[in-house]
Amino acid sequence: MANELRTPLTQSNGSSFLKACFNGTNAFLGAGLVTLPYALSRGGWLSLVLLFLISIITFYTAILLKKCMDSDPSITSYLDIAERAFGKTARIVVLIILSTELYLVAVGLIILESDSLYKLFPKFRIKLGSLFICGRQSFVLVTALITLPTMLITQMSILSYVSATGVFCCLIIVGSIVCVGAFGGVGFHASGDLLNVGGLPTAVSLYIFCFAGHAITPSIYISMRDKNQFSKVVFFSFLLITITCMVTAVTGYLMYGDGVESQITLNLPTTEVSARVAIYTILLIPIARYALMVTPVANAIEGGLPEDYKNWRSVKLLIRMALLVSSTVVAYVFPYYETLMAIVGSLFTVSVSFILPCMCYLKLSACYRSGNYKLLGSVGIIAFGTLVGVLGTYSSIVELVQEY
Repeated sequence: MANELRTPLTQSNGSSFLKACFNGTNAFLGAGLVTLPYALSRGGWLSLVLLFLISIITFYTAILLKKCMDSDPSITSYLDIAERAFGKTARIVVLIILSTELYLVAVGLIILESDSLYKLFPKFRIKLGSLFICGRQSFVLVTALITLPTMLITQMSILSYVSATGVFCCLIIVGSIVCVGAFGGVGFHASGDLLNVGGLPTAVSLYIFCFAGHAITPSIYISMRDKNQFSKVVFFSFLLITITCMVTAVTGYLMYGDGVESQITLNLPTTEVSARVAIYTILLIPIARYALMVTPVANAIEGGLPEDYKNWRSVKLLIRMALLVSSTVVAYVFPYYETLMAIVGSLFTVSVSFILPCMCYLKLSACYRSGNYKLLGSVGIIAFGTLVGVLGTYSSIVELVQEY
């Protein structure tokens, strides 16, 4: 799986500065963008301070991963970093964490697609004999059928190029939302709450999910032609991501206030051209990225099979079909996108983007032996990540139980 955690165009060595910036931005900027206005409505205006803080912390931890790789030239992946720091057991634990995170994100993509289709075609239903399946659940099944052809591709090198549309899709969505507010008669008049303490755990969890991409940061670093520019690449990537997130959150909240839906696209009037552009664009993201998310999980499962079965194409397809069916069932039973993404952010992204980079850096650099600012900073990030992870996971699970 280590070799599969890559972004588009990092398969060959010698990436330029601009290409590396594109890959870095594409790794982080994703479907979580549409939940940001809802996150802001849960936390209030002051929660934007936490969004900015999360951006700074994840930028710093991305640099820590680079320093971990510099400690040993043989390290080429996140899993290698974990193994070098804490042994093979840590590698297996991190593999499970990353695979689970990718699987749940894939489930979220099915929910996102089905919600968007339901927004466009609210009267659609499926008839199976005397059984009628209506509403969002019907589109969960439709989404599975639409996604099925992409699951027949078993080569990651082909699939990775599909996700290159992610950055452009996100920018189109943001531009369309702004146009709806400015020219679609909606305006930017909502005031909202200054601070909502009860909603902060959910808000922070959704903010954190928007900065989930550290697993493939080592691949970006390895692929660069001039590795000395990596810090600048991460800085410019995070600057663009942070600005995009801020604009989306503030614009959406000003448009709809506390009435904003879990996905801002569900609020947009379908009569407006710019709104339809945003909705149709969001439809492309799940189709383009679902197989990309699931393939590393399938490869991890294949890695545990006996040697005689690893290279059988029928086995590869069977595993991918099983993942598609199981994720469809989960999306059908628990169609709550914002809650699922909050769980992913608070439990898995916190581990991969906050806690593990600091722990690995402390172990590999041995700076824990001296009480300097690097030690204090890393310990502070671990404490912050643990706190928001526990509170966010608890809050998200409670909401999931209530919604179900």
